[in-house]
Amino acid sequence: MSTTERTWAGPSAPERLNLLREAKSIAIVGASDKPSRASYFVATYLQSSTRYKVYFVNPVVKEILGQPTYASLADLPESPDIVDVFRKHDDLPGVLEEAVAAGAKTLWLQLGSWHEGVAQDAETAGLNVVMDRCVKIEHARFHGGLHLAGFDTGVISSKRQVLA
Repeated sequence: MSTTERTWAGPSAPERLNLLREAKSIAIVGASDKPSRASYFVATYLQSSTRYKVYFVNPVVKEILGQPTYASLADLPESPDIVDVFRKHDDLPGVLEEAVAAGAKTLWLQLGSWHEGVAQDAETAGLNVVMDRCVKIEHARFHGGLHLAGFDTGVISSKRQVLA
């Protein structure tokens, strides 16, 4: 099988909404303190626009957005409901091992991240899996906040807009 062929079927939109609704905590693995990074943007959104307890996992950085970071998922004070992963493809099996050991419920791989072997292993271990989707975009889409990122015009209408 080629590495670009995708055969794994992830949760439907209603199932993803349910995962987000049931979650109380999200650990961002690969969180960055650099504002130009996607993980930083997601972190700021989650902190400012959601009720989640957000944990940052990065063994190099000491603090992100005024919060301490954790070197690994094992160091978190609680089992995270969602492990949101911003790591390269080859690191994903190790992140899965940590997520299982930490008692996580869902492994969420960010946009562009797809690993069918990890998805199968995660499901075998009892985790929910979401791949190639952004937690921030999904949350905003389900909760009417996509305009925060410029994806939504704010106009809900079936009529064509007339421009002067």
